[in-house]
Order: sequence, then C-alpha cells, then structure tokens
Amino acid sequence: MSVSPESEQTQPEAISLREAFAFWLKLGFISFGGPAGQISIMHQELVERRRWISERRFLHALNYCMLLPGPEAQQLATYIGWLMHRTWGGVMAGALFVLPSLFILIALSWVYLAFGDVPVVVGLFYGIKPAVTAIVVHAAHRIGSRALMNGWMWAIAAASFVAIFALNVPFPLIVFSAALIGYFGGRLAPEKFRTGGHGAAKNAFGPAVIDDDTPTPEHARFSGWKLARLVAIGAMLWALPMATLTALFGWDGTLTQMAWFFTKAALLTFGGAYAVLPYVYQGAVSHYGWLTPTQMIDGLALGETTPGPLIMVVAFVGFIGGYVLEVFGPDQAFVAGAVAATLVTWFTFLPSFLFILAGGPLVESTHNELGFTAPLTAITAAVVGVILNLACFFGYHVLWPKGFDNPLDWPSLLIAIAAAIALFRFKRGVIEVLIGCGLIGLGLHLMR
Repeated sequence: MSVSPESEQTQPEAISLREAFAFWLKLGFISFGGPAGQISIMHQELVERRRWISERRFLHALNYCMLLPGPEAQQLATYIGWLMHRTWGGVMAGALFVLPSLFILIALSWVYLAFGDVPVVVGLFYGIKPAVTAIVVHAAHRIGSRALMNGWMWAIAAASFVAIFALNVPFPLIVFSAALIGYFGGRLAPEKFRTGGHGAAKNAFGPAVIDDDTPTPEHARFSGWKLARLVAIGAMLWALPMATLTALFGWDGTLTQMAWFFTKAALLTFGGAYAVLPYVYQGAVSHYGWLTPTQMIDGLALGETTPGPLIMVVAFVGFIGGYVLEVFGPDQAFVAGAVAATLVTWFTFLPSFLFILAGGPLVESTHNELGFTAPLTAITAAVVGVILNLACFFGYHVLWPKGFDNPLDWPSLLIAIAAAIALFRFKRGVIEVLIGCGLIGLGLHLMR
C-alpha cells in the first residue's frame, strides 16, 4: 500500500477506546486465513492504513508472540490493544478476536450434528480452501519482502523451510536455532541483523500513533509488584473454575478433564495451531474419545474457514464431546455442548492473555536494544520459511485431497490461481477474496 507524501507528514491522532473497540470487533468477524492471513490483515489495517503502530513496533511485538505457546495472531492483537489502552484494552482486543468465532462455531457445530451434511456449507468450503492457500502465500511474500533484506536473512528463511518441510524439525527447535544465530550474528555482524525485520521498517508508512521513538507508556513499564499481582489474578482465574468443575463433576468428569487437557495444550505446545492440532487429535480422539477421527477432520475444516484463530477448532471438539456424551442429560445436549465449547475456549486462551500482560513490559523495554532485537530479527526470517511450509501443507490437502496417487483437483487449482491474482495483481482485500472464492466454490458444487 502506497502512502502519499501528504499523509506521510500527518501525525495520526490518539485512538479512543470506543474507536479501538469498533476495530477489534470488526477484526473478530473478518480475521480469516489462519495466523498468516490474520497477521496480514492487522498489518494492513494497523500499520499501513490507520498507522496506529509503526512497523518496527509491530514486528517487535509479533516476534515475541511467535515465541509463545498459543495463537500468535490473537496474542498480537492483545499486545497492541494493551499497549494502546492498558490492561482492559488488551483484554478487549484479545477477547473480541475470539468471541465471534466461538459463537459461530457453536452454531455450526450444532448444525453439523443436527442436520448432517449441508450442501451450501460444503460448497463454500470447496471455494474458500484454495483461497486460504493463496492468502498464506501472499502473507509470506508480504512479510518476507520486508524481513529478508540481506543474504543472511534469506539463508535463515531457506534453512527453516528445509528444516520443517523436508526434515520435520519441530518448530520450537527452529525458533531456538534462529534465536541463537541472531544472538551471535548480532555481535559478529550487527549491521546485517539490524536491517532484518526492524531496520527496514523505519518510516515505511509515515508517522504512527505508537511510532519507533514513542516513549513507552507508564502502564507498559516493568514492575515487580504488577507482575506478582497479575500472576495471582491469573492463578485465581484458572483455579476457581477448575475447583468448581471438580466439585460438581469430580476429577474424572468430562468437563473437568476437558479443562485440564486444554490447559496442558495451551502451556505445552509451541508453534501455533498446527503444532497444537496433533496433540489435540491424540488426546481428544485417541485417548478420551470425545469425537471420531472423521469429526476431527470436519472440525478442522470449520476452523479453517471461520474467522478467528485456527486453534478455535477446540471449541468444536468441546461442543461435540459435551453434546454427544450428554454431560447434562439427553434433554440438555445443546446446552452441554455450548458450555463445553466455552469452557475449553477459556482454558485454552487464558494463558495467552497472561503471557502478554506479564511479558509485555519486558518486551517494550528492549525494542531499541540490538542484543534483544537481533535474535528476534532472525526469528522473523525463520518464520517466513515456516509460513511457506504452511502454504505447501494447504496446497497439498486442497489440490490433492485424496493424496498424490489421485488426480489433481483442477477447479481448486484454478480458484487458487484466481485468488492469487486478485491478491498480488489487483491488491484486493482478504475478505473480498474469500467471499468471491466461496461463491465460486458453491456454484461449482451445486452444478455437480
């Protein structure tokens, strides 16, 4: 997105809490495309168009979120909301990123169980999946065009792609390796790691409300007392519902075990949604039997094509488990499913809020220190390779849904190409591309 010279010289005005609320609510309904697509939307809206935050500060926050377990796009929204409007701003941004998808998935999960296959939904899915593939490729290009500013960054991105695609190296190990390279590289060749993610961003889109040199606000400065208070509040917010569930249903009750399982999923899995999904599949399907393998795959399709973090598939898992197992009795199946979906969402996302609100002040204190930014610059480059691997993952499952032994799905390929042309050549928005491709998919499905 190009910015006129006039707008480059105009300092944006401070953002009111009401204006921020309207944006975060809108984002909750349009945040399609998985983490890459969601980060791309936030970059377009907050960095390029609205200029609420500079690109350096945006990437600095993103790098921190990439290090954490949990959904990085939701955590990034929480971070920016917190930086602009204190704790309640962060809670508001993070919650609005999740709540629309929770309500949508509860409704779709009920339709899925009550009415079986819905031709309209199947057709929309058929068109949206190739579009999502193109969106991920576009996001990799957008981030890479700014992060890969020299041969070192290109090499890190290429190595991360080979590591995860060909060698199946765990994502946390890739992040750790990139951080080590950045740590030592920042000392041996500081100019190379200064120009990676952050240095290239200077004044890219004009002045921002939170600019490169904007002083850290008082609420974003580190305080041991604030940290201790936050940890205590977080522990209470986890312990009270867990104790209530244990008292009502016992430790082995379905809802109690869901709460405990998804707490572990939130804390023990790194690398975004696709790193969490195998763990969820193993526990929810193989160990607990809350749903079948086919239902899990269908839930992933719903998660891919609804707004919000892809890990919101946990709401589908919870709904199916609560509904089918009739934890409130046969006459309250829907209520049981809705309560289970809400509970697993709470226990999955609670740690994400705590990580941002507790770690944010430390991150803010380091955004001008090369010793901290060089490792994160290297991580940004590595993430470009990981996003490309995600594009390959989507492409394989969309273009060869039954495996390489079966013919290529030509209509899906053509839809993906059309979506890529719309994004790269005509600069269309993500939501426009998704709607257009969904309607094309619906038309093709109904004509069969």
